[in-house]
Amino acid sequence: MRATILNIQRMSTEDGPGIRTTVFFKGCPLSCTWCHNPESIDRAPRVIWQEQRCIGCRTCDTICEHGGLSPSPSGPRLDPAACRLCGACTDACPGGALERLGAEWEVEELAAEVAKDRAYFEESGGGVTASGGEPTLWADFSKSFFKRCRALGLSTALDTCGACSQKSLLALAAEADLVLFDLKHADEDRHRLFTGQSNRRIMENARALAKALGPKQRLWVRTPLIPGATATGENLLALGRFIASDLDGRVERWELLAFNNLCREQYRRLGRRWEFQDTPLLTRAELGRLLDAASASGFEPERIATSGPTLME
Repeated sequence: MRATILNIQRMSTEDGPGIRTTVFFKGCPLSCTWCHNPESIDRAPRVIWQEQRCIGCRTCDTICEHGGLSPSPSGPRLDPAACRLCGACTDACPGGALERLGAEWEVEELAAEVAKDRAYFEESGGGVTASGGEPTLWADFSKSFFKRCRALGLSTALDTCGACSQKSLLALAAEADLVLFDLKHADEDRHRLFTGQSNRRIMENARALAKALGPKQRLWVRTPLIPGATATGENLLALGRFIASDLDGRVERWELLAFNNLCREQYRRLGRRWEFQDTPLLTRAELGRLLDAASASGFEPERIATSGPTLME
């Protein structure tokens, strides 16, 4: 059993309690216009070329035996259809300008890798988080991975957008100590506008998840605060009312994640323009007003947390 993993991020403090090792799966059913991890949207691995890292050595000119890479005056020309992801070009590139996005891992191999960080987990109360992309797209693998982690004594957390089959979600959540569930927008039309999909299945899955979790399992809701999209008092009032009335009192924490623009470089290296690249951060006053709206929604204010950068006024 294999899955395509984009990245393994160690020493994370943003994907659950304590120090965590976050495994980013490749592939996501949503296409959020603000996505902060655009490399993870496509399920398939690929090779990219980063011009700013290229030292012009021409090592890559003749290295590909399959026709996936050929020289041109402006730099190497990549042919994804011919590329076999053998790694010859990325291994040979001395400047790291050729980079492979995504690699296949086996369950035992991945579990052994994250278990190397056990000491940090035990000291901080952290653990392993499956994120992405979307781990439920690799439901069987993710479930086996979580089972192996728990057998090794590692705490597990599932970070999900909720846009998946209910069966896959509940089966995977059953192996998690913590579920981080994204609720982005309460309005169905605006959710579809910004993510490419309706929020109906997500809301239904949130309700089912709240009922299915065991007494020792934890549920956190997370909402990204994106200027011009989700960062409105109206949206937070509606989401807070839904959390308070429909999720059976199971939500331990509601995290409001302030917009950041650190992913601009990721879009640039993919050759894509990011819709939010010129959008300023929220000011402290703006974040305060959004927190006030969430706190007035009926969900207990003491269980609402904010994080992320803000502008000084």
